[in-house]
Amino acid sequence: MALTPSNPDALLAKNVHPSFQTRVIGVQSVPSPMNREYQIRFTAGLLALFTAAAITLAWINFRKESLFVAPYDGARWVERDGNIVADRVDANGPASRSGIKAGDRLVAVDGNSMSRPESITRQMYQDGVWSKITYSVLRGSVPVDATVILVPREHASNDWLRAIALIYLGIGLYVLFRRWTAPGSTHFYIFCLVSFAFHAFHFTGKLNSFDWTIYWGNVGANMLQPALLLHFVLTFPEKHPVLKKRRWLAPILYLPGTLLLTYHALAFGMFRASENLMGRLDRFWLAYLALYFVAAAGVLLHSYREANRPILRQQLKWLTRGTILAITPFTLFYVIPYLVGMMPGTWMKLSVLSLGVLPLTFGYAIFRYRLMDVDLIFKRGMVYALAAVAIAGAYFTVVAMVGELVHTRMPGAGTTGLVLAIIVTAILFDPVRKWIQERMDRYFYRTRYDYRHTLVEFGRELKAETDLDKMLSAVVDRFSRTLLVDRMAIFVASNDQPNALTLAKSFGIQQTSGIDLSFLSTARPERTESHLFFENTHYVPRETPSAQETIARLDLNYYIPCRAQKTTVAVIGLGKTVEGDFLSSEDVELLETVAGYLAIAIQNSRLYASLEQKVAQYERLKDFNENIVESINVGVMAVDLADRIESWNSQMEVMYALPRWQALTRPLEEIFPAEFVEEFSRVRQSPGIHNLYKFRLATPTGETRIINVAIAPLVTKKFSVVGRLIIMDDITERVDLETQLSQADKLSSIGLLAAGVAHEVNTPLAVISSYAQMLSKQLQGDEQKSSVLEKITRQTFRASEIVNNLLNFSRTSGAEFAEVNVNRVISDTLSLLEHQFKTAKITVHDDLYQHLPSIQGNAGRLQQVFLNLFLNAKDAMPNGGKLRITTSNGDAVSVTVSDTGSGIAQEHIQRIYDPFFTTKATPQDGQKRGTGLGLSVTYGIIQEHAGKIRVESSPEEGTTFYLDFPLIRKAVNV
Repeated sequence: MALTPSNPDALLAKNVHPSFQTRVIGVQSVPSPMNREYQIRFTAGLLALFTAAAITLAWINFRKESLFVAPYDGARWVERDGNIVADRVDANGPASRSGIKAGDRLVAVDGNSMSRPESITRQMYQDGVWSKITYSVLRGSVPVDATVILVPREHASNDWLRAIALIYLGIGLYVLFRRWTAPGSTHFYIFCLVSFAFHAFHFTGKLNSFDWTIYWGNVGANMLQPALLLHFVLTFPEKHPVLKKRRWLAPILYLPGTLLLTYHALAFGMFRASENLMGRLDRFWLAYLALYFVAAAGVLLHSYREANRPILRQQLKWLTRGTILAITPFTLFYVIPYLVGMMPGTWMKLSVLSLGVLPLTFGYAIFRYRLMDVDLIFKRGMVYALAAVAIAGAYFTVVAMVGELVHTRMPGAGTTGLVLAIIVTAILFDPVRKWIQERMDRYFYRTRYDYRHTLVEFGRELKAETDLDKMLSAVVDRFSRTLLVDRMAIFVASNDQPNALTLAKSFGIQQTSGIDLSFLSTARPERTESHLFFENTHYVPRETPSAQETIARLDLNYYIPCRAQKTTVAVIGLGKTVEGDFLSSEDVELLETVAGYLAIAIQNSRLYASLEQKVAQYERLKDFNENIVESINVGVMAVDLADRIESWNSQMEVMYALPRWQALTRPLEEIFPAEFVEEFSRVRQSPGIHNLYKFRLATPTGETRIINVAIAPLVTKKFSVVGRLIIMDDITERVDLETQLSQADKLSSIGLLAAGVAHEVNTPLAVISSYAQMLSKQLQGDEQKSSVLEKITRQTFRASEIVNNLLNFSRTSGAEFAEVNVNRVISDTLSLLEHQFKTAKITVHDDLYQHLPSIQGNAGRLQQVFLNLFLNAKDAMPNGGKLRITTSNGDAVSVTVSDTGSGIAQEHIQRIYDPFFTTKATPQDGQKRGTGLGLSVTYGIIQEHAGKIRVESSPEEGTTFYLDFPLIRKAVNV
């Protein structure tokens, strides 16, 4: 890619280029819609013609270059002092290998004298590649003949430049299709088309008419491209103030290039275009190119610093940096050295490659920051191409039919038939285009077509949903499936604080707690735009630290506000697609349309929720009185004047065991027993409030409840009686507690009496026992008297045992309490009675919980409890049986003692704890007569340990005692 003036094709090898940006914004005056449409159609046709011509010429030029190989001798010949001198000889080139050196003067080639360097080129083209050619030169004054083998000229750099040309053309077509009617789009496309010609046209050196067309096409593109670039950047993104004030400066931008082109043409036409003159032209063109490139980079840098919109700054950032990166190496290492007289070397040639960054930067800025609209452009291009083909076919068919009809029947109406065909074509184009558009949408979007097709209708139908949560869930579901985004969120404004947004619904977002959404309400320069866009969610230096953290955690690129009546009701946040691409502008426009519907729907939902809240308040006020009636723990029932039940609260359901639906509207006599109905009828005729105390009411389940009944008249605000109010207070449990309290009081009184009797009886018993034992020792030989004394002693000890039991029964305090293992007490007691159980043929089963906690108590007293229970169980099984002892842990330490003995009659269960009550008055064989104090003492010890004891027994089915002891409550250090 040498930019040398040694020959014409080397001159064209200086196809080094710029490239530039996408968004085109300009201001053009439009006289009228008709003139505007005509201008668009005429411009489109002209651009299509030039584009087709440029592509055709570039393709033919590429084919010609691939078929024709230009010869090269490896030397640069220039005119100097009337002689042709070797100005430069390539190292290891054909001329160098033949012995030619720089400074040698050429005399003849193959015996033909040479007067101009162009003659050498013609001679090489006549001989062809790989032919031998003899150069006759003078080295000083010494003649030298050198045989040179011509080699093919390298064209590898041309292929690289053609690739850049295709990038320019693709970018230009993209912008043209995407912004067909946008101001400035034509200007930008012309720049891209000229850049395409500048890089794609390379003449072969044949110097025929086609070769000269390619040559001058390249020179003209070289003149236009820098000026078009500078002109374009002066209007991007807005017209520069200098151009606004001095409109005549725009044509001045093209004046230097026009002068250079004129001078170039005169050099070939009117003047003798020597190699030195062509070298100067090369330097002029390079200086012109570099100067305009540097100026364009400066304008871009200024526009970047002045831009305040995020997307625009991102575009200009890449364009500005890319342009500077491309121009700097080319200017420093190629243009400046070449202008001061240095010939292109390897490093200078490599610096030209940096210009390839321009179209790449340009393409990246478009595809990265114009919302990935490549699919849109491709789709629309195919649609319009297919529509054009279909209409063209229909057009030519109609023309042929009309022409045939005109020629056969109306020979003089040829023009009319043509106009008719054009009108039919114009009418048919739009329906055919829409039909093809629909089919293309179905093909490209497939399963998403129906979603896209109905998304706007979905937005309009949102107002029918009054539940805000369901509506937002439907929005997230529909949007995520339609747009195929990887994450989404909806932020809803608070009713009290419109600027405070909260996350209401999300999809694909993991961390949603502790986020700062104030950045969505912050005033910003780009607030005038329809949405907020973050290209890199992890680099937002303009935001506050908390906002940066939130934006990075959410990882949402788009924030689209939902506005209603100029108020932001919500914000829709969306990330990239599942393929990692940004949304297309068509998607964003669609979202902005639906956002308006969503804002109205959210407002409607909130209004409906507010109305529902007020209705609920009225309902709560209405139900308040009923709730009071339902909440009290007494039964409340209301009857009308015909004694039909109108109200039945929940406590009545529990107490009387009858559901409300079975009681309402039924007469009182169908629900309650005759005794109650009789009492109610007796008092209902009397005014005032009447009470029934401790009335025994039989329920449908067979239970008998003890209730206090209050019967009062039910009156209105005007004090008219409309029924009766019956209040039933269930006191069954209270009566049971009173009975237990009475039993406890009775036992306490008996205990006090027993304590006094025991102390009074113990002294004479001790005297009787002592004297009986003394007499027994003195009368050891008298068996008859000794047996009498033995009986006296035995009965004395029995009386003493009774007295001790009475003392134990009456003793309620004084014992030392400590931690006691109940399992151990039970085991010790069973070991004491092991022999008796074995003799009585009683099998003992102990199921003692291994991890049973300790209780606070007295081991001796507890052993007496278990001893009494075990002995009673043994006495209840005279013919043997089974005794089962079980311990367990729960809210308390529980002990269960059950036997398979004769059981206790139901009429005796209420008296078993009474002192001196016993069923062993007539003991059977092997039994002792009972004292009636065993269970009384047991009950007292259990009460002393704050425990509970209860019994379950049926005759001939055995008896089970349940003992519960409280757990030890250990102190907790706070």
